[in-house]
Amino acid sequence: MSSRILGQLLGRLYLSRSLRTLVVRHTNRCFGSARASAVFSRNGKIISLCAAEQSHTTPNSYVSSNFYCGFHSSASLCEDSVVVKTPPFAESVTEGDIRWDKAVGDAVAEDEVVGEIETDKTSIPVTAPASGIIEELFVSDGDKVERDQQLFKLKITGEAPKKETPEPTVSEPATPTSPPPPSPAAEPVVRDIPSSAPPVPPLPTAPLHEIKPSVPTPVAMPTATVDVPVKGARSEHRVKMNRMRQRIAQRLKDSQNTYAMLTTFNDVDMSNVMEMRKTHKDAFFKKHGIKLGFMSAFVKAAAFALQSEPVVNAVIEGNEIVYRDYVDISVAVSTPKGLVVPVIRNVETMNYTDIERAINLLGEKARNNELAIEDMDGGTFTISNGGVFGSLMGTPIINPPQSAILGMHAINDRPVAVNGKVEIRPMMYVALTYDHRLIDGREAVTFLRKIKAAVEDPRVILMDL
Repeated sequence: MSSRILGQLLGRLYLSRSLRTLVVRHTNRCFGSARASAVFSRNGKIISLCAAEQSHTTPNSYVSSNFYCGFHSSASLCEDSVVVKTPPFAESVTEGDIRWDKAVGDAVAEDEVVGEIETDKTSIPVTAPASGIIEELFVSDGDKVERDQQLFKLKITGEAPKKETPEPTVSEPATPTSPPPPSPAAEPVVRDIPSSAPPVPPLPTAPLHEIKPSVPTPVAMPTATVDVPVKGARSEHRVKMNRMRQRIAQRLKDSQNTYAMLTTFNDVDMSNVMEMRKTHKDAFFKKHGIKLGFMSAFVKAAAFALQSEPVVNAVIEGNEIVYRDYVDISVAVSTPKGLVVPVIRNVETMNYTDIERAINLLGEKARNNELAIEDMDGGTFTISNGGVFGSLMGTPIINPPQSAILGMHAINDRPVAVNGKVEIRPMMYVALTYDHRLIDGREAVTFLRKIKAAVEDPRVILMDL
């Protein structure tokens, strides 16, 4: 069969040009045995095109020379199994550990998660390309996998696994039962009245002090076996450290070994920003659909301060200092698998609403374990909020390859001096850890005071003071 004739036939199926070319190429390759087949999918339906030798014509067919061409729907593919490889990795990731959620013989639906690859930065889901049954797992649970490695073999059935629904149980009405007839034992028994007195027991002849009372034999009661934990038991167990925790430990130790870290402190009066949030939070949520928090005030203040002190936004590379004209702020988020730092990019162009929307989106991704490598790459400055756990004060560690990190802490009412008077104000301690190789104390203290002023009075940012 010529490619032109087969192309005309495929054109009647209203297929795209690229798909027709693919089918023609496949048919010509396996047509040497006078029978060819090409399988493709159209609108979710499996279509099989076959060509075979025929010497007569049939309805709904196209005849050229002595070949019969037709098409029909098929429920199975010529090759009903597929080997699934590792999903694409980011450029900075080369390997990871596989964790299987399914086993051999399990039925999976299309795009259902079969396993998960834990890398240094995030977890990458491994999904099924089609509905089918897992025939073979090429790697064991917990093994290391690399780029383009074969993971499992899937037998394609085209049918999603059926969800078992419990059948409703109909309780049968209880039939009234008549009370059982009284047993003969329950009837009163009339006994004969004795006509003589009972015999008198014999009197003891020995003195009373020589008679020893008989000790009753104790009856052995069945004892139930109860597992009582031993008090003071000392036990331990070992758990393998996942890749993300290993990477976090390595990066933190590298940061301590590389940077000359120094921390400076200040406190922020949260009265104005708390009053602003209290006044506008309902209108903000009604218009934008997200809650107004305190994080946006600190992120915007940090972007304002980074533009005023560009050395804090810079980084040392070899014997050079790289100054960044953009502000990408990493926000530390705690997850069950470890600490992750997704990045909010181009913060200098954002307002409070844009920042809150970005934080809400990244936080939702982190909670659902959907953060991609691209969400955490880069970053010129980091903000860590230990105040959500009640931390009063701490010294954060720099996130390499950045040069500084801001630590937020809990808000507590404290007495402070205001215009010569003692007042109770909601106060927060803030800490700035910086690389003293690049940033001097003057720039660090000035930077932190800029953040303090911008949070306490956001009009400073509007007036560029």
